[in-house]
Amino acid sequence: MRVYPDQLSKHLSPLKPCYLVFGDDPWLCETSKAAICAQAKQAGFEEKIQLVQETGFNWNELLEQYNAMSLFASRRIIELELPQGKPGSDGSAQLQSLMQSPNPDNLLIITGPKLASEQTRSKWFKALDDQGIYIPCTTPEGAQFQRWLQGRIHHFSLNLTQDAQQLLFSLYEGNLLAADQALQLLQLLSPNAQISSAQLSQYFEDQSRFSVFQIDDALLSNQQDKAQHILAQLQAEGVAVPILLWGQFKELSTLFTLKQAQEQGENLSALWSKLRIWDKRKGYYQAALSRLSLAQIEAMLAFAGKIELRLKQQGIEDWTALSHLCLLYDSSAHKTLSHIALD
Repeated sequence: MRVYPDQLSKHLSPLKPCYLVFGDDPWLCETSKAAICAQAKQAGFEEKIQLVQETGFNWNELLEQYNAMSLFASRRIIELELPQGKPGSDGSAQLQSLMQSPNPDNLLIITGPKLASEQTRSKWFKALDDQGIYIPCTTPEGAQFQRWLQGRIHHFSLNLTQDAQQLLFSLYEGNLLAADQALQLLQLLSPNAQISSAQLSQYFEDQSRFSVFQIDDALLSNQQDKAQHILAQLQAEGVAVPILLWGQFKELSTLFTLKQAQEQGENLSALWSKLRIWDKRKGYYQAALSRLSLAQIEAMLAFAGKIELRLKQQGIEDWTALSHLCLLYDSSAHKTLSHIALD
């Protein structure tokens, strides 16, 4: 049975023999597993066994663990990670066999990446799904993210003005972990008082010398010295490249949408609201639109994509390439730097 993470709490009593937690959102995956384990602990599942399907993994080990009696507790949680989301023929047969005679003293949690539709139609998946619950942990977007954010604000008993909620939405859409950490911080700083967008900005600025959001405005307004200084400071503070890349993809995608509409003769008034751009930031985008061409913005998005590809495939956090990307916010830089490519 498919159950989305925000509804999982309603389906934990009684516990099912198995839970399938698959998806690409780390926060949703971890909180879903934590909720299942918390409920299981209350039901007497006190011991936890963790297995990972690595090269040479022996599926008999899963069978032995599933059928073995615990030495320390009457009931156990067995967590199996499938890094590729595919158990293979041996694993498929083993999982189907286990579900033919579920062990009430063992709770099976299987985790992995986002599953394709054909994977959810496989025999092993259907066997598990028939006996348990499938929790797809895909990062919510747009209105879904808005509902998630409001739910977390309610969870932390925070009182945020509408503009403060919109600010959080703009800053954290697509990054649930960072959003949840920000809300936890707000709970500590202002557990009872109403919080406005101005106060939010102040709180975040107080956390470090520079924030990852300050570089965006510097780049849009082409303050290259300031932007490069912020970038160097963020690197010194240990800010992860994926966070900066996420921000750059968001800003460049927004610029691309605006520039495309502008070249097609559309009125940008409706887009400001749709893209959640506040009045005080419109000037930054207008400045960037006036100096960058659509082709240049496309080239920047492609370059950002190459940085991300190197990060994901080779684990390279390329700060030099990020600096290069920042320089491209100056239209004149495209003439002198366009020949430079990532190896």
